[in-house]
Amino acid sequence: MTKRSQLALATALVAAIALGATGCSDPKKGSADKGAANPAAANDGKVLGGTPVKGGTLTVLSNQDFSHLDPARNWTMPAMDFGTRLLYRTLVTFKAEPGKAGSELVPDLATDLGTPSNGGRTWTFTLKEGLKYEDGTPIKAQDVKYNVERSFAPDLTGGPDYAAQYLAGGENYKGPLQGQHLDSVKTPDDRTIVFELKRPVAEFSATATLPTFAPVPQSREKGTQYDARPFSSGPYKIETYDRDKQLVLVRNEHWDPATDQVRKAYPDKFVVVMGLKGGQIDDRIIASEGADASAVQYSDMRPESAPKVLPKPDVKSRLLAESQGCTTMLHLNNSRAPFNDPKVREAMHYALDKEAVITAGGGPALNEVATAYLPPALTGGKQADTLKIAPAGDPAKAKELLKAAGKESLKVSLSVSTGDKGAAEAIQQGLARAGVQVVIDTVDPGAYYDVIGDLSTTPDMTFTGWCPDYPSGSTWIPFVFDGRTVKEKGNQGNYAQFRDEAVQKRIDEINAMADAKQANQAWIDLDAEIMKKAPSIPVLLERKPLLVGTNIAGAFGHPVWTGTIDYATVGLKDPSKSQG
Repeated sequence: MTKRSQLALATALVAAIALGATGCSDPKKGSADKGAANPAAANDGKVLGGTPVKGGTLTVLSNQDFSHLDPARNWTMPAMDFGTRLLYRTLVTFKAEPGKAGSELVPDLATDLGTPSNGGRTWTFTLKEGLKYEDGTPIKAQDVKYNVERSFAPDLTGGPDYAAQYLAGGENYKGPLQGQHLDSVKTPDDRTIVFELKRPVAEFSATATLPTFAPVPQSREKGTQYDARPFSSGPYKIETYDRDKQLVLVRNEHWDPATDQVRKAYPDKFVVVMGLKGGQIDDRIIASEGADASAVQYSDMRPESAPKVLPKPDVKSRLLAESQGCTTMLHLNNSRAPFNDPKVREAMHYALDKEAVITAGGGPALNEVATAYLPPALTGGKQADTLKIAPAGDPAKAKELLKAAGKESLKVSLSVSTGDKGAAEAIQQGLARAGVQVVIDTVDPGAYYDVIGDLSTTPDMTFTGWCPDYPSGSTWIPFVFDGRTVKEKGNQGNYAQFRDEAVQKRIDEINAMADAKQANQAWIDLDAEIMKKAPSIPVLLERKPLLVGTNIAGAFGHPVWTGTIDYATVGLKDPSKSQG
């Protein structure tokens, strides 16, 4: 899934304070010489604040509105975590636990993890009894089918592409909005749903955790306006939603906890306050006064706030900073000059100063250099280093390659989310050393993926990341580097618009492998081959720094959802102290 990176330029002093020393290849260690512990990692795998007490109002402080809450369009973090834990349920989900246990699949709407047949080409799920929407009407298998079909609609852009990639007969399907339905999704009765796939997919149970596999009744269809008022199948429903300002969730009294082993629904109400500045959010939660004591932050802690947090035990004890398990990349637009030339793309790999971007992101306490596309979680805990370029780059080599390509002077555009302006400036300064002039365009975070996902508005370079939806290379390489996934609008993942027939052929071969271990190694090997073609530049492996208020309990960074706070279990120590 697409990740959001919201860090800004910080000084080298901030980086040094954040780590307590400089230089680090292991995110859990400090100086390679001193072996000092990374203060940002102090709460790894922990649940902060103990067990919540039911009741009260939990406030979420955010610098942005949600990109999408429509489950057919929701594929960015932390919006996906927020939606699937609070507003709608999926056929299968992940356990609400920190660490390795959080990667375990459990049934959600379904009675089990699905039953494969036909050599893994057919998957059947049965819904639990007693499932209801916010108005008390029953949740039916036909509603899950309808939302899966909605994910094909050209107007409902931005969501997961798994249905389009996996379901048989979906090549020319345009969704249900004009009355057409997909024959490869069958509902023989109200509680049974059957998926017919193009090929065997052994991990389809994990695919069914995505918002695509949440129910939407056809009677509630509002097209693109469904974003503003998803119909709840989860523990909360929308009371009010004032775009870019505030969202209020209240209890869905028809949600039955007896049918849900994951969501605890501790608070009575969630209030999301939007449009705040990142530093303002940090300062408010650090102070934890009034309602802010019962608040969590939606956007990442700013790097410049690290000196206010890491040296202070009482504040640091309220910092979650789990590894995101994602790779942040600088995508080069391969579809047009100058990056349709592989030599120019190779030059950019040498020109970039990753160390400067690390500093911009808060230093080595919160980031480390990426040397491959696949994140460590998919490669045995350590990334490969195919190109062996120094973290600070090699501008002389970059100039040499640009000269050979006849492009000694370049001017290119870079679009970033507003919160990434500091990282963009670090990229700009690094590339300038090789004679590459970068023009930066900052875009509101809520609109960023719509802008870069529209081929008519996408720039020469984009800065964003990709995270596995579950622990498999099949959730990574095909989405980021298969040219057949590129769309005119709603393009997700393959922001480089990389189209390579040899890579596409190898993707198909790996997808056909029945041996998971063999496939995993094949994805790693393919990563190295793609690196040589240089479509995008792996830049960072980031932690997810999130502060919580003094009255927050049950908070932890979920290992699958990029270290975001799991909204299924977060709540308050003392509900009487909350406000709102």
